[in-house]
Amino acid sequence: MQPAKGYRIGMDGALLAAACAGSAPRGKALELGCGAGGAILSLKARCPDLALTGIEREPVYAGLARENAALNGNAEVTVIEGDIGAGFKTFGLDRFDLVFSNPPFFDDPDTLRAPHDAKRPAWIADDGLGAWLDFALAAVKDGGDIVFIHRADRLADILTGLSSKAGSFRVRPIQPFIEKEAKRILVWGKRLGKAPLRLLPPLVLHDRGDRKHTPEVDAILRGAQALGW
Repeated sequence: MQPAKGYRIGMDGALLAAACAGSAPRGKALELGCGAGGAILSLKARCPDLALTGIEREPVYAGLARENAALNGNAEVTVIEGDIGAGFKTFGLDRFDLVFSNPPFFDDPDTLRAPHDAKRPAWIADDGLGAWLDFALAAVKDGGDIVFIHRADRLADILTGLSSKAGSFRVRPIQPFIEKEAKRILVWGKRLGKAPLRLLPPLVLHDRGDRKHTPEVDAILRGAQALGW
């Protein structure tokens, strides 16, 4: 269940869940900004033994995430209402093996036409992208994984923001068509990782044939395969 108007679950959340599953996560995972629960419940379906917690600032979406978890038989998925900008220490949580997020794509309201009021919290990061990166670094265990999906033009900001305490980065561009430049990027990193950065082959969403998606993406969206690193 999700609102008829406002932020709705889409491709980014589905790819985020598939990317997290591709790292074969174990233990406990945390989603920053879980919305109505699309990504966190997709990951739970792929990795049923993974203990999952979501943080969501907006009470309506947090309530929907809890309802959706119950509807999908995942009552053990925990959803906490809270603001990422307050910092990880304010939540009193133990650190996690995996932290993942599809954060708001903009942190300057003047860079885009004002979104519908119901979409604003999902589009505008009031505390800036840096607050989400700092939260992830504080929330993940040493040796744990961080996975973000974001705009391709924020790649440098993401790597810079995480590099103080994380490394071993892997970056996968996401292209709408093979001949088009990437609009999204998936970034995987490891807290205290030291391996060199790897730029992986792009994930191409569509081809020019009759299919809606490329065979690889179709298999990912149907749960037939994860998005490997």
